[in-house]
Amino acid sequence: MELMALPGLERLMEVCQRLNLSLETLPPAREPLKAGSLLEGLPFDPVLASVYARLGLARFATELTAAGWRLKRSDDQQHKLEEENKRWRERWWEELGEPMIVFGGDLYTYATVPRLADERGRQAVVQVDTYEEPYALPVASNVDRFFDTYSRYLEAVVADPDYQRTGDSDLLFPWHTTELLARDERLVELMRAGCFDSLMKSVMTSDVTRRWFAKVTGSPV
Repeated sequence: MELMALPGLERLMEVCQRLNLSLETLPPAREPLKAGSLLEGLPFDPVLASVYARLGLARFATELTAAGWRLKRSDDQQHKLEEENKRWRERWWEELGEPMIVFGGDLYTYATVPRLADERGRQAVVQVDTYEEPYALPVASNVDRFFDTYSRYLEAVVADPDYQRTGDSDLLFPWHTTELLARDERLVELMRAGCFDSLMKSVMTSDVTRRWFAKVTGSPV
């Protein structure tokens, strides 16, 4: 399998090391999932395929309560990625009204949306909240762009005066990263075109969400 370059992942790992944030990885499976292979009936994202060809597991900045997250494990010992997606299909696809492939998270879940793949097959990424009424927020046009944006979010967290004082921060992704998200031109195009509207309908009644959406897209509230 031809591996994609992953500058966003490389930057995220470099940022964790440079800022003394935790970074744990495990080697990949001998036969990782390939791009386009079916996972719960959905085509596996080519960027994720390149990630899992390099890593069987990754944990980023897990000491940060609101910012740390984990790449779901898939190697020769454990198949959390596959198991979680089976559970996700059975539990959440119908409620969300959207088939998606979950690949990571902690407090929130990160997933790709196969329906929103570009000409190279790279799928858009959403952050999913299933705490009360489930919804999803758009966060990146593809997985590696998500890694890049998240690395810059971690830099903002560490620069936050609260973090400097207490070792933690109230900055939340993606609510406090509108300027970072706005750099992702394809994400903004998808948002302006209404491609995420069905996933956001339960929260777009909120003034907070509408202002967040307007800041990312440069649209009037």
